[in-house]
Amino acid sequence: MIKKIVIVDNHVPFIWGGAEYHIQNLNRAFKEAGYQSEVVRVPFKWYPYTIIPKYILISRLIDLTESAGESIDLLVGFRFPSYFIPHPNKVLWLMHPYKAAYELWKTEFSDIPPIPEGEKVRESIINADKKYLKEAKRLFSISKTVSSRFKKFLDIDSKPLYHPPPGIGKYRCESYENFIYYPSRMTLYKRQHLAVEAMKFVKSDVKLVLVGKADDPHYQRKVEETIEKNNLQDKVILKGELPTHEEVIELYSKCLAVLFPTYQEDYGYITLEAMYSQKAVITCTDSGGPTEFVEDGVNGFVVESEPQEIAQKIDELAQNREKAIKMGQSAYEKIISMDITWQKVVEELTR
Repeated sequence: MIKKIVIVDNHVPFIWGGAEYHIQNLNRAFKEAGYQSEVVRVPFKWYPYTIIPKYILISRLIDLTESAGESIDLLVGFRFPSYFIPHPNKVLWLMHPYKAAYELWKTEFSDIPPIPEGEKVRESIINADKKYLKEAKRLFSISKTVSSRFKKFLDIDSKPLYHPPPGIGKYRCESYENFIYYPSRMTLYKRQHLAVEAMKFVKSDVKLVLVGKADDPHYQRKVEETIEKNNLQDKVILKGELPTHEEVIELYSKCLAVLFPTYQEDYGYITLEAMYSQKAVITCTDSGGPTEFVEDGVNGFVVESEPQEIAQKIDELAQNREKAIKMGQSAYEKIISMDITWQKVVEELTR
């Protein structure tokens, strides 16, 4: 019988994103279901890339089978390398394989260089995944996109298990005002630069509102320079990080539609948050997780990751507000029909 559950994940000081919300909310859901639940976050540093194999070893040396003489009944893991921590009753809910070694390998987004030393590190990651992931009693993933990656690269099967976004129950629709909304931390693979470049080709007077903290000040400067170079100061609004999540939700409630042109997203809370807010979503064919929810031409658009194509769909919604409203309502109907709840997640992980 399961009583005590430990949730393990990586810890990078001062970095907080979707994964951290995910784990925080799962911990709350376990406790609400009557379990004793604790989060253990293991320090992780991914640079220089040559240090990564050491973190694999560190994870293997951690003992979470008991605490103060009492057994821990279940360990739930999520990400490399903390999902390597051994436990006789381990269930993994996979967020993604280590991206730089898999779907981002040999792209501009990978921080492991395709040189002999980098290839050696990549090989150590792949070998560890192949060997240690099999220890899990059951394997879930956060999306079909993530399951397909583990199958493609490692021939490992996992069951997709969707979960609600942070703030579920608070999203609402107040209006459809004249701005397209993109709330996300600012980083290269989220492709805010692509969103800005699209605005060069937008013919209507609709604005783009970008919200989110920059992971890298150099990337933020790149986005700012793109705005300045193309004289888009009147069309693109950079709000940075908002003080509260309620302000993020308020902008969802008032926007015309949501733009999410991310690259190979694992899940993408933004998609679900937009749909709960009754807003259409514009995403890209290579955006990963969002394409599992967005039906092209029904509750949003799925286009090639080209500025002109994104701009065309922005204009289509801006010039036909009734269409934007109808698509937004379809988005809401779809996400409600999927009945995504924490109760279902807890039942799956503990059965």
